[in-house]
Order: sequence, then structure tokens, then C-alpha cells
Amino acid sequence: MKVILDTNILVNVFTSPSRKNASYKIFELCLTKQIKPQIGSALFNEYEDVLSRSEILTLAKYTKEDLTIISDGFLNVCSWTKINYLWRPNLKDEADNHLIDLAVASNAEFIISRNIKDLYSGDLKFNFKPVTPEEFLEINNGNYNL
Repeated sequence: MKVILDTNILVNVFTSPSRKNASYKIFELCLTKQIKPQIGSALFNEYEDVLSRSEILTLAKYTKEDLTIISDGFLNVCSWTKINYLWRPNLKDEADNHLIDLAVASNAEFIISRNIKDLYSGDLKFNFKPVTPEEFLEINNGNYNL
């Protein structure tokens, strides 16, 4: 199953002390290749920018070296998708338009985010579903070995 992980999911994984939260479980599903995270250049750049910010590194529950290893492991299981067409869905938060473009180009079933209301705000509708990590786990309850 192809999914898009919004950057806020990774921030939650890196800064939360609990390995039992839904974001961590989603991250674990990616690392164990039970779901297939999709990535494109805009999302990759956003990951690199946000996850290297000093305020994130200060809050992180891992060393900087550990974060590099964890990030590299995650990126290693991501499938790269080239975006050939920009849909311009006119989301309230224009900075999230790239998530829609990636979901359409990769034929992802879900965008997993902690901020899904903006993903529903666009003028265009597609076949993927924006969900929180908790909603994703509930929808797919029992389909994974966690």
C-alpha cells in the first residue's frame, strides 16, 4: 500500500519519547516494508529542511548521528516518484500542495498527516484519503504485524 508521510509524522517520531504512539507505528510499518512510503523532490527537501532545524534537534530523543542513521534507513525504503504535472489544488496551506501532487503522481492511497483539515480544503478531489496516523491504523486494524 502506497502512502505519503507528511513531515509532521517524522517530527513526531523523532521528538516523542514513546515508541507506542501512532506516528511511530506508522514509521515502523514503513521500515518493515509493510507499507510503501512515497517521496518526491519537494517532500525530500522539506524533510531535510525541517528535520535539521535546531529546535527539532534540541527536542529530539536521539543523537544527531542516530537521527542521520534513522533518516537514511527511512529514505532507503521510500519509493522515489518524479512529479511531471502540478495539479495546483489550491489548498488553504499552499505549502502542502506538493503532497497532493506526489499522491496523484505515485497513485498513493493515503496521505498520513497530523494536519489533515488543510488537505481537504482544495478545489480538486482525488482518489487518496488524508488521514491521521490513528485513523490509518484504525482503518487497517489487524492488517499489520506490529
